[in-house]
Amino acid sequence: MTGAPLFERMALIGIGLIGSSIAQAARQRGLVKEIAISTRSPATLARAEELGLGDYYEHDAAVAVEGADLVILCVPVGANEAVAKWIAPNLKKGAILTDVGSTKGSVVEHVGPHVPEGVHFIPGHPIAGTEQSGPDAGFPTLFDHRWCILTPPKGVDQAALEKLSAFWQGCGSNVDLMEPKHHDLVLAIVSHLPHLIAYNIVGTADDLETVTKSQVIKYSASGFRDFTRLAASDPTMWRDVCLSNKEAILEMLARFSEDLSAMQRAIRWGDGQMLFDLFDRTRSIRRSIIEAGQETDAPDFGRHSTGGSVSSTD
Repeated sequence: MTGAPLFERMALIGIGLIGSSIAQAARQRGLVKEIAISTRSPATLARAEELGLGDYYEHDAAVAVEGADLVILCVPVGANEAVAKWIAPNLKKGAILTDVGSTKGSVVEHVGPHVPEGVHFIPGHPIAGTEQSGPDAGFPTLFDHRWCILTPPKGVDQAALEKLSAFWQGCGSNVDLMEPKHHDLVLAIVSHLPHLIAYNIVGTADDLETVTKSQVIKYSASGFRDFTRLAASDPTMWRDVCLSNKEAILEMLARFSEDLSAMQRAIRWGDGQMLFDLFDRTRSIRRSIIEAGQETDAPDFGRHSTGGSVSSTD
């Protein structure tokens, strides 16, 4: 990016995979002039400083947001309300406050009431991540060709919305707008449910006494390997996702259970046509994802590339 930065000072509250990647992308592409970083873990904050991710490092989030014209909450969704309460008195008038959480209804409900008048609150969700966590896991191209969904409230300041959209586009993302409830329903099926299924399958395999752990590891070059990749995601984050998007996730789980029962009946009664039709229909979804540029059709026997859209705020 050329020209003046979009923001003079950006404050990142939380510096895991997503926060670290935002810091690197914003720095590399000249989107911000200064970066302030805050996290409750002294060790994580020290590591962020060793990596040179910011210009200022503060244990106190309220201090970190002082003077910032862009504040991004990069903490698990369950921590957003407490952080919002803490930093609210120090938010600069005219600043944009956003987040990166995988659920948006809960953010609107728990953060919105604490946003001071004159601060532009625009929840967001970059759909990108890996199963890794921590500041070392970040990289500046994480958001390239991925989607960032913004869920602006009614009456949002259009200039602020356009500026935040430009920021995410500068980070490499495509930007789309959604209603919070619609976002949560969509993400429940494309992200939250797959992660829950992965956690459950890996847990079931671990519990089976007839399948030793050594056998699971030995044969994990098959489909089980990809499930373990999803199931390696940050447990704190996914606990909070489940609790904060409970209604949509339960709705999708019920639908999935019904479809699974239908498949079970087809297998029991030897309905090969039903199974073939399902497998053929779902295979086309994979082709659609590749055509949309969200995946590659290159052979994958271990995912050696750094990019991915597996976890984090996925």
